[in-house]
Amino acid sequence: MTDSTETAEGAVTRTTRDLSRAAVSGWLGTAMEFMDFQLYSLAAAIVFNKIFFPNVSPAIGLIAAMATYGVGYVARLAGAVYFGRMGDRIGRKKVLFVTIALMGVSTTLIGVLPPYATIGIAAPILLVALRLVQGFGAGAEIAGATVMLTEYAPAQRRGLISSLVSLGTNSGTLAASGLWAVLLAVLSDEQLLSWGWRLPFLLSFVMLLFGVWVRANLKESPVFEERPDVVNGVALSRKEIEESGESTIEAGLKQRKGKAFLLALGLRFGQAGNSGLVQTFLVGYIATELMVNKSVPTAAIVYGSLLGFVTIPVVGLLGDQYGRRPVYLGLSLLTVLIAVPMMLTIASGGTAGLTIAMIVGLNIGVLGLFSLESVTMAELFGSRTRFTQLAVAKEIGGILATAIGPVLAASLTAWTGHWWPIAAMLIVYSLITFVSAFLAPETRDRDLVRLEDAA
Repeated sequence: MTDSTETAEGAVTRTTRDLSRAAVSGWLGTAMEFMDFQLYSLAAAIVFNKIFFPNVSPAIGLIAAMATYGVGYVARLAGAVYFGRMGDRIGRKKVLFVTIALMGVSTTLIGVLPPYATIGIAAPILLVALRLVQGFGAGAEIAGATVMLTEYAPAQRRGLISSLVSLGTNSGTLAASGLWAVLLAVLSDEQLLSWGWRLPFLLSFVMLLFGVWVRANLKESPVFEERPDVVNGVALSRKEIEESGESTIEAGLKQRKGKAFLLALGLRFGQAGNSGLVQTFLVGYIATELMVNKSVPTAAIVYGSLLGFVTIPVVGLLGDQYGRRPVYLGLSLLTVLIAVPMMLTIASGGTAGLTIAMIVGLNIGVLGLFSLESVTMAELFGSRTRFTQLAVAKEIGGILATAIGPVLAASLTAWTGHWWPIAAMLIVYSLITFVSAFLAPETRDRDLVRLEDAA
């Protein structure tokens, strides 16, 4: 690593220390986002049906708990649009400071909510309200962290450095799953339902304080400062650009949008859908339908997340060496091929086989794809609308796949009494990503200062 990083010849420079600070900021914010959401998703799968929806059958309670998990993705889309446009207009740094604060405060407050037994219907209503606030802040968090880190990274190492965002998701998932694994191991069911479930949410406040401190000392993205349409730290409006007569900028504005967005949405679909099924739905399904001790799938997520600390940077390096498209094609196709064997192994109920199957599915179909997604989606978009398009593509993909997926899977498995709908959904999600990667251009060496999209 050199003492500075440049986006293009003559561009604004950043020192290695600046790059390190950006990397920590991106990793930490994403870790916090995924820790918050994984805390919530595991709580939804394990205890929320009893705490906030106690007067329904176990199957209906699981569906209702998953629905509260999914509603946050609606708020995420609103946050993606609002904060994404703000990030493209006034810079990445300011937005990332606000988003991490919103996430942390709402997650901490979930930990002090009274249960249904205390305040009745107001309990699930307040839960949904805090979930909406959490989602509004998270809607632009991972997109902003991805954009910031990709725009900081040297072109030849974008895949590896941007994969730190994915390591953040892995770190957050690991921390949340680890906390739940400890709670399930040391607390009785009575202790867990009365007060134990609150501890992970309250502990997230510590990460909030550290995250706010790191981002207060972060410099703006060098690509944002080098954009030809940015003057004094604020992007020119379309009218101002047209009045200026800058032909290069106008050419970027006049490009027809849409193709790159649809390709990015397809790339997102497989990872998001697989994540919702493997990391969220299967935990509850294995515990409630297969009657396996709920500590087993939770521990499998922990082991899979640990292995992900190797998987994620390796995939990032492969993307830097061979390009984004071939690695995307290989991982998505492999996920299609393992979907049925994975579910057959899980359904057998054996602890060892179930654990291995979840670890393999998590690393290939979720973490591996996410490592590529972090850099590829950012490279697909032009710098003027990168934050907005990336955030919206991620969140629409999240709504269509991650939010709806667990609810649909819960309904289909309850209706069929079988695991095959889960395997079918994994295959469909992964095929969508395979086709999108096949149609997408190679973006590995793209100049990120350019205003137009790559497709």
